[in-house]
Amino acid sequence: MRRSILFAICALIGSITPALQAESHNPADYPLRIHIYRRNETTFYHNRQAEEAKGEGRANLFEGGEPKGLDFQFECDKKLQTSSGYETFPAKWKKPGQELVILQPDFGKTSYNTCRLKVLVKDFVYVSHDGNLSTEPAETFREWMTKHEYDPEHGKDTPTRTIAPATAPAGTPAPPAAPPQ
Repeated sequence: MRRSILFAICALIGSITPALQAESHNPADYPLRIHIYRRNETTFYHNRQAEEAKGEGRANLFEGGEPKGLDFQFECDKKLQTSSGYETFPAKWKKPGQELVILQPDFGKTSYNTCRLKVLVKDFVYVSHDGNLSTEPAETFREWMTKHEYDPEHGKDTPTRTIAPATAPAGTPAPPAAPPQ
């Protein structure tokens, strides 16, 4: 009798433990946004199925209206996606200033995958000009964000131009500005 009770308790603890360690897949639980510029990755396979991806990369994190450059290392169950255009992914701190958890969409589904990034926060941001990644002061980038109404934390995912070109007819939407790509 005691063995069966002990076995039942161990089984219950064993079934609860993975649930306690699992990350939420609800985007509302991820208040930050991350724009991933580049990543170098090695994918590990088992029986022709991708099992794990590890690597490093560069990104910008948007937190409290402030952009921050990041260098990161990652270990994910799926391949880590890079951002397309101005796309950002939901993120949250697991260990502030050291480790982020990000959400990335599962292709063809309405679900998400999580990935942990060990980060090194920089005092500048990354920008892409003609496919070349460079850096600039965070304040300069923040001014650009304000001027072009770009605020991915609050759903403003596409920058706008504040002044339309003189040659454009009235009512024509102005094209977005260049940085960041």
